[in-house]
Amino acid sequence: MKVHLSLLPNPSHLEAVNPVVLGKARASQVARGDADGSEVLPVLLHGDAAFAGQGIVAEILAFSDLPGYGTGGTIHFIINNQVGFTTSPQFARSSPYPSDIAKMVQAPILHVNGDDPEAVTFACKLAIEFRQQFKRDIVIDMWCYRRFGHNEGDEPSFTQPLMYAGIRNHPPVSDIYGARLVAENVVDRGWIDGQVANFTATLENEFDAAKSYLPNKADWFEGRWSGLGRPDTPETGRRNVETGISEDAYREVGRILTTVPEGLTVHKTLQRIVDARRAMFDSGEGFDWATAEALAFGTLVHEGIQVRLSGQDSGRGTFSQRHSVSGALRGDRQPAERGGRARLRVRLLVGRAQCAGAVGGAVRRLRQRRAGDHRPVHLVRRVEVASRQRPRHAAAPRL
Repeated sequence: MKVHLSLLPNPSHLEAVNPVVLGKARASQVARGDADGSEVLPVLLHGDAAFAGQGIVAEILAFSDLPGYGTGGTIHFIINNQVGFTTSPQFARSSPYPSDIAKMVQAPILHVNGDDPEAVTFACKLAIEFRQQFKRDIVIDMWCYRRFGHNEGDEPSFTQPLMYAGIRNHPPVSDIYGARLVAENVVDRGWIDGQVANFTATLENEFDAAKSYLPNKADWFEGRWSGLGRPDTPETGRRNVETGISEDAYREVGRILTTVPEGLTVHKTLQRIVDARRAMFDSGEGFDWATAEALAFGTLVHEGIQVRLSGQDSGRGTFSQRHSVSGALRGDRQPAERGGRARLRVRLLVGRAQCAGAVGGAVRRLRQRRAGDHRPVHLVRRVEVASRQRPRHAAAPRL
């Protein structure tokens, strides 16, 4: 079985790559007809302080189960080295674990010891099986440590003297696991030493090769991007490009845009907009920006290109003219003031729109239960949530 792996660069701890990954995954699902996300799996790697401290993490979690933006569940892997650059956890967040923010969507959280590779592997397999079964986000919080500083010029013992005194005396994961395999008679010491030597030689060879590496060509416009030209190519360098449409396409799109389906009664204000728009198409004069926008979207759909409107202005929103939603023209509404929403449209692909399937309510309710209180969390009355004395529940059992 072959798996295509696509990596996206993360510029910093700010986690700006998160919505880009989810947008690309969603676009790939649409292109493949993967309606429930069974074939495309987004995986996000996080730092512990970044997962707790960067607001964009809360934004993508808030999007995770929306029909227009869900990807069928994301696996979040937190590399928890217990030092956010130079800050101790007790000064970095107001909760015990960096993963606690994921509780807002009732995502399962697996805490695992980074010194135990087999336990980490088990947690990863469990996370994948859960995600594939229930199509929901899940978090792995791998507790580990950073052996050296933030960069080659940093000395972490300046701010973490006790922790780094312990790290200096703590054997690496490879030594711990190697000793375990030898003790269990799985391999002998010679085999381990040979593997270490071979891998070290590979790293040294690749490091030397990188000094003289030159890329042969840019591969950015291959695969699904084929047909798009670089800025320096004649196809994209021309200023005067024919963008007109035929008379037949103009009439056909205009007819569709101004025809109310039989048996449907529309709001009287909207009917006036439709009537005025019909007059514009009949006369060919007096086009306003709203009608021109509708014509532009309509002709793209007419040519078989998927169009997606994103934000509160789609499907209705602020502007009364935006009511067109069809199989190829998607209008996905979302809460306002979300900084990452533009990145969710990172890919424009030709294809038929698909929508992720709904997750079973029974599964959601099962995860939301608390020990001793079997009411789903989202059904607690508002007066109880708003009261000063918050209801106390027994600690939920962890996986």
